[in-house]
Amino acid sequence: MERRRLGRTDMVVSPLGFGGSEIGYESVSQADVTRLLDGALDAGLNVIDTAECYADSEALIGVAVRGRRREVFLFTKCGHPRGFGTGDWRPASLLRSIERSLGRLGADVVDLVQLHSCSEAELRRGDAIAALETARERGMTRYIGYSGDGAAARYAVETGRFDTLQISVSIADQEAIDLVLPHATARGLGVIAKRPLANTAWKTGRKPREAYHQAYWRRLQALDYDFLRRPLPESIGTALRFTLSVAGVHTAIVGTTRPGRWSENAALLGAGPLPPAELAAIRRRWHEVARPDWRGQT
Repeated sequence: MERRRLGRTDMVVSPLGFGGSEIGYESVSQADVTRLLDGALDAGLNVIDTAECYADSEALIGVAVRGRRREVFLFTKCGHPRGFGTGDWRPASLLRSIERSLGRLGADVVDLVQLHSCSEAELRRGDAIAALETARERGMTRYIGYSGDGAAARYAVETGRFDTLQISVSIADQEAIDLVLPHATARGLGVIAKRPLANTAWKTGRKPREAYHQAYWRRLQALDYDFLRRPLPESIGTALRFTLSVAGVHTAIVGTTRPGRWSENAALLGAGPLPPAELAAIRRRWHEVARPDWRGQT
């Protein structure tokens, strides 16, 4: 698949980006991260997305891309300086966090800073958004975005104050396709799909051990897509191509800890967009089966 302009920004992005959570949480060595990202950059990657709360992720990425900074767009997130789930949306805290991220990434400026799953109530107060606007005015970031799901994501789009939206879009997570993406497209936002593989919750044929993956497992059991019974590379390719064939999506972020995996996933996109009939069948099955409580996963 060809690179796409990320909404109204000047960034022309690879369809598949790299997500930095796993390398931080799973204590991957610097040597492996450097090897992983060197290989991905060589294969066409130009988007790396991370966050302040992904353990050592920012620092690992900063070292890995030190000599190749001009080849990549660096995205990070703020709002959880003491770990995800302990949000601090005070403007001073957000600005300190962004400054800290710049230091870890070894960058004078990042391409995108995103509010990380800030609630709708916090968004409505306006201070958190204003802090990101201040960071942009000070030259700490070129663009600002919101990362999150559901009604909060829709409100973020409706404010007209963000350049991008990062939101869950996958074969097991399609709420955003109807609730948010049409509004984001109408306002020219760049859309970054997170968890486009639904954590590959189907890959072993058994319920995953990780509680975080089990919601997608349960959904996929009910959805019972035929293509998930095909060989794993084919089913992964179909899932990725689905997400990137959804109208309004510009790039999809996939994390990995294994050097070479990103290139393997990128090669699966060589077949191009999913045929319209197959895309429609997946959407139809979702509308037949999805429950009202199948919300976008934070």
